[in-house]
Amino acid sequence: MTQTERTVRDLERQEAEEKRRREVARLEMGWVIQASRAIEGHPVLHRGNCSLGARHGVSELLDMEGVLGAAEEYPDLEMCDVCAPWGSLGITKPTDRPARPAEVEFP
Repeated sequence: MTQTERTVRDLERQEAEEKRRREVARLEMGWVIQASRAIEGHPVLHRGNCSLGARHGVSELLDMEGVLGAAEEYPDLEMCDVCAPWGSLGITKPTDRPARPAEVEFP
């Protein structure tokens, strides 16, 4: 393998790693909503990088405006206890049950 081939391969690896890091950062900055899986259930808000949200086929990444719209559209929206999206939203979780966006004031 020539020096040129090694350089090209190294640059391709660096580019792939940078793309992966950008995707990780994008997911960490967003939120997703998991539809209720039960008739009496409620939709659940997850951070974009939550493995629970990803496991259930959630794909649309929301920004803060999207989360606010979802809170209005789904007054029974719950928040995932695993990924704790309330922290990234700048709100505190009520201690007696999962935080519901309709019950908390967004900054």
